[in-house]
Amino acid sequence: MRIQPATGFKSSVRAVMVGLAAAGLGLVGGIHASFASPEFLSPTHPTQLLAQSPKVISSGTFVSGEHPTKGGVKILKEGNKRLIQLDQGFSTFSMGPDLVVILHRANNVIGSTKPPAYALKAGDYVVVAPLQKFNGTQTYTIPENINLANYKSVGIWCRKFNATFGAATLK
Repeated sequence: MRIQPATGFKSSVRAVMVGLAAAGLGLVGGIHASFASPEFLSPTHPTQLLAQSPKVISSGTFVSGEHPTKGGVKILKEGNKRLIQLDQGFSTFSMGPDLVVILHRANNVIGSTKPPAYALKAGDYVVVAPLQKFNGTQTYTIPENINLANYKSVGIWCRKFNATFGAATLK
């Protein structure tokens, strides 16, 4: 029996598909082989692939001021950046207008201010950024011109009514 070469559009498409499948298998085999190579398995290879983890400089837990505020906060150093990170458990009152994240000079903002608003005095704090959302994880870059040694706590503050919703002492 003699096999005739296929002709026509369908056979051309079939030939291209078979070629692509073969090329794909070769590619997968190539990737697989690289994972098994001695260079990939060397002990130094994973450290080359992973970005350097942020270093925790300080951390604290929010206490409520004028409104219920809870969760944790960390000050991080990541490369040349310094960050404020509110954790997944963070939440504050969702009806506050003009809420901002601040750094405050006092280590106990709520204890050093008076209820019900826990109003702040100019010069005792610096605004870092507007609050992104009322709950959950969020990160803020601390401007380079802020000297962290001068600040002992992080607060959530309503600029419009000078009301501290909550604050966390940094340790």
